[in-house]
Amino acid sequence: MLVVLGLLGFGLLMVYDSSSSVADRQFADKWYFFKDQLRWIFLGIWAMIVGSVIPYKVWSRFALVILVVAFILLMGVFIPGIGIKAYGASRWLNLHLFTLQPSEFAKLGLVIYLAAWFGNREKGRLMAFVLLMGVLAALIILQPDMGTAMVLAITGVGMYFLMGAPLWHFLAILPAGVVAAIAMILVAPYRFKRLSAFLELGTDPAGGSYHVRQALIALGSGGLFGLGLGNSRQKYSYLPESFTDSIFGIIGEEVGFVGCLILILTFIYLLFLGFKISWMTKDRFGSLLAGGISIWLAVQTLINLGAMMATIPLTGVPLPFISYGGSALVTELFAVGILLNISKSI
Repeated sequence: MLVVLGLLGFGLLMVYDSSSSVADRQFADKWYFFKDQLRWIFLGIWAMIVGSVIPYKVWSRFALVILVVAFILLMGVFIPGIGIKAYGASRWLNLHLFTLQPSEFAKLGLVIYLAAWFGNREKGRLMAFVLLMGVLAALIILQPDMGTAMVLAITGVGMYFLMGAPLWHFLAILPAGVVAAIAMILVAPYRFKRLSAFLELGTDPAGGSYHVRQALIALGSGGLFGLGLGNSRQKYSYLPESFTDSIFGIIGEEVGFVGCLILILTFIYLLFLGFKISWMTKDRFGSLLAGGISIWLAVQTLINLGAMMATIPLTGVPLPFISYGGSALVTELFAVGILLNISKSI
């Protein structure tokens, strides 16, 4: 909990730092995004407290209901009047009091369902697992949001591995997953453009490779110790999504390699604690649930950092506990609450 609270505090500081100029220009209030993120943090901390109090075994009984609700919410984004379309994507629901991104809820819903399902030993579940993952990933890709679909798919396969599935299952799943990913890239021009920009960063600096190049400029400008907090130049409309998915670029520019290393080591320590809880929990459902949450947070962190450092193609995935955003933050903190509750059984 202390590690997570530390990440939240640092993330809140960086959200203000990287968003103040945009907030001042758009809302005449440089604290706008800071105040909004602070509200989500308070809500998320309450969610974490609730998750830590409710006995984790309760979620096993409601796993199917949670998954069905996740499917309904994912389909709801395509319903006119309920779904919100922005930047060419349909990823949010208008609930009047607030907006909800169902794909964030679906991550936790999938982890809970797979933990309950895999907690019961049975044979011949490979095709059912592939079908479930395929339908869930398809609903998210249609939004379109391939980054989140990747997080879900890798998390699901990771939990399948934790279950103790035979090796040949993975040898069968891996080629199918690669073919599906290539197909999704080829049928969508913007995804193909991102892949081309990743493979040829030196071309089209003002077009397809602009975002990645600006992230690399930010990280490179930071050097060893950074330019200092508040001294980023890339946050002034150079680096897109500077306080959401690309916030790590601003962090690298201001705190440098040493600061980034400390942040990454903090994430590694947090994930180590999560996997330690999974390893030490005797109950199979609790062990799979803790492992699934840890895999999800690890995969999302790696994809975000990998995209910012140009080691994988650019994807729109937020950095856990750091990036600006409500649905992701509250869901992640609720998951941490579940981890805390599982740790009480050790």
